Amino acid sequence: MRTLTARQVHRRYLILHGLRWAPVGLLIPVWVLLMLERGLTLAQIGLVVAAQGLAVLLLELPTGGLADAVGRKPVLIGAAVANLASLSLLVVADSFTLFVVVMLLQGVYRALESGPLESWYVDATLAADPDARYEGGLSHGGVVLGLAIAAAALASGGLVALGPVGPVSALTGPVLVAALLQVVGLVGLAWLLVEARPAGAVPVAGGRSARVPTVGASIRQVPSVMRDALTLLRRSRILLALISVELFWGFGMISFETLMPVRLAEVTGDADRAAALLGPVGAFAWLASAGGAALVPSITRRLGAPVTAVAFRVAQGATVAGMALFAGPVGVIAAFLACYAIHGASNPVHMGLLHRQVDGGHRTSVVSLNSMVAHPAGALGGVVLMAIAGATTVSLAMLVGAAVLAAAAPLYLVARHPRRRGQPTLSPPAGSSVESARPAERV
Repeated sequence: MRTLTARQVHRRYLILHGLRWAPVGLLIPVWVLLMLERGLTLAQIGLVVAAQGLAVLLLELPTGGLADAVGRKPVLIGAAVANLASLSLLVVADSFTLFVVVMLLQGVYRALESGPLESWYVDATLAADPDARYEGGLSHGGVVLGLAIAAAALASGGLVALGPVGPVSALTGPVLVAALLQVVGLVGLAWLLVEARPAGAVPVAGGRSARVPTVGASIRQVPSVMRDALTLLRRSRILLALISVELFWGFGMISFETLMPVRLAEVTGDADRAAALLGPVGAFAWLASAGGAALVPSITRRLGAPVTAVAFRVAQGATVAGMALFAGPVGVIAAFLACYAIHGASNPVHMGLLHRQVDGGHRTSVVSLNSMVAHPAGALGGVVLMAIAGATTVSLAMLVGAAVLAAAAPLYLVARHPRRRGQPTLSPPAGSSVESARPAERV
């Protein structure tokens, strides 16, 4: 199998990253409104969202270990198949039970896909050039993510504005197109993602050699990979703080991701008008997200990544509060755009800090730990914030979410204290299978 250059890895990563997020952009403007159209209440929608979080909680770390043990490509292909099944069922789902099944499949998809592509990019880049700075590529990935979702959200709004097409409702059309795009993404993974997993003996610690395990043996390694990732988390206060940030973010993201369509429908007075607006508004929001991601390198060079991350979290909480407090659609939309500009900038900073804490064969497991806490926290946020919205007002629920988002900011300050020269590097205990983890304490 031929080896890719760092430039080729970068280009393929961006293409696959765009294909991964385009279907999401089609669904964002219609997801909640589609469930409302088909008879679900706000409280039921909260429980449906919780089903996804539960699936991710159970599967996230095992699937991260599976990707590290078996390979990123087969896991990503399995994720694409699960998402295709979920989207196909979403086209016809018309009951609470069916929507729960849709979200359980989404949970399987999210658990499988969170981490492997990004980990493949980082490791393949370092394999091609050990001195490469992959943070710039992660920032470019944020730009591509924003552009892909922006274009898809704009297309989604256009499809909704066209109205029903035969038996397909206006809100169902974007789901069908998302399923077709997922097929394209599946083909792209099979064609573009080149993963070198050589057969035969490979060098390991101490100059010894070992054979690359079979698929069955790799699967049996998953528990030890998971255990080693948890060991790294327990032994690094920086890694623990970064993972903890995701608890707050996962809970608070419901306020701008799930409640925003309801809030816009509230201030416009019409769900279909809100759905049509969310297409172009979503497009501009993700363009703003791309712009925020593009500014990350220059901002972090001036302030440092931890301080930048603190500022972004506080600012994001303020923008969500703006969405809750502004009385008209113009103010709500303006705050939403600002929120996504900060959102697009925050993720590359957070992930850059996270990747600096671990190397090699356990990278996906650590990224999965990060995602694992975000999704169940999001499930809890969905239940709590949707219940608050149903019992009181949507604005109050959004204000609670805003406070939780901002409360995570101080945790980033732990990463301001780099490892002193001569201080031992973080390493697993004797006998552990983590042989390549050399976390850096400085970004």
